Amino acid sequence: MTATASRDVYLIDGTYELFRHFFAVPTSTDDFGQEIGAVRGVLNSILSMLTRGTKYIGVATDHVVESFRNDLYPYYKTGEGVPEPLMSQFAILEDALTSMGILVWPMVEFEADDALASAADKAVKDESVRQVIICTPDKDLSQCVRGDRIVQLDRRRDIIRNEAGVIEKFGVTPASIPDYLAVVGDSADGFPGLPGWGAKAAASVLIQFPHLEEIPKDVAQWPHTIRGAKKLASVLFESWEDALLYRTLATLRVDAPVFENLDQLLWRGPGGDFEKTCARLRAKDMFRRAEALAN
Repeated sequence: MTATASRDVYLIDGTYELFRHFFAVPTSTDDFGQEIGAVRGVLNSILSMLTRGTKYIGVATDHVVESFRNDLYPYYKTGEGVPEPLMSQFAILEDALTSMGILVWPMVEFEADDALASAADKAVKDESVRQVIICTPDKDLSQCVRGDRIVQLDRRRDIIRNEAGVIEKFGVTPASIPDYLAVVGDSADGFPGLPGWGAKAAASVLIQFPHLEEIPKDVAQWPHTIRGAKKLASVLFESWEDALLYRTLATLRVDAPVFENLDQLLWRGPGGDFEKTCARLRAKDMFRRAEALAN
């Protein structure tokens, strides 16, 4: 990174933000009876970021909840159980953000997390970038953290987690997060992990052997401080194929289509139809704020 590096890039988990606002803000509908409260909440939140000086920003959404991972594992998460008034706001959010002048990645084959991982991987290679901030509390994205250059921000709790923070929270390095989730499981994504492999056990093993393939079958080679080593090893190697599958599910892709160059993330103001968008959202003040920022 050169001495002239100065750009901070903010990558936002639009799916998380939509869920968060849906359950936090009062219900509100447009003239057609369509729920719009969560969309309005997300846009106001991003407008606040722009007001505080954020310039480079991208938002990833799950245009459909299902992804290629559902083909790998039949019990992987789906859109089942998501309230229709929430699900129906995804397309509205994507259109509204685009109208606002924000670059959006609506994922279909991939997940929003893959888009965030891909964008972070691409942005950090630009030497003009000082820091990439991935805005989500999702533990999956912890695997993308690199030193202080790529960090994770929980905007709701105002917590920034760098690489040292990931190690403090999970007991493993970011590179080991997919292995950690493979054995511990991830109920949000629908895979169970391995019996007996709780968070403490996983951390104690993976801090010594960062990846599943590095874990010795001979427990005599394990540090004596790891409790229940014989049982843990037995479960792991008897369920080896499951563990590898779960790790594949937990590993974020970095080849999702995102942007060609960093300037595509630069916010230059709202589009010509943003006033109409704000009118539909019953948020005329939002249009005035965005116009004032752009000028």
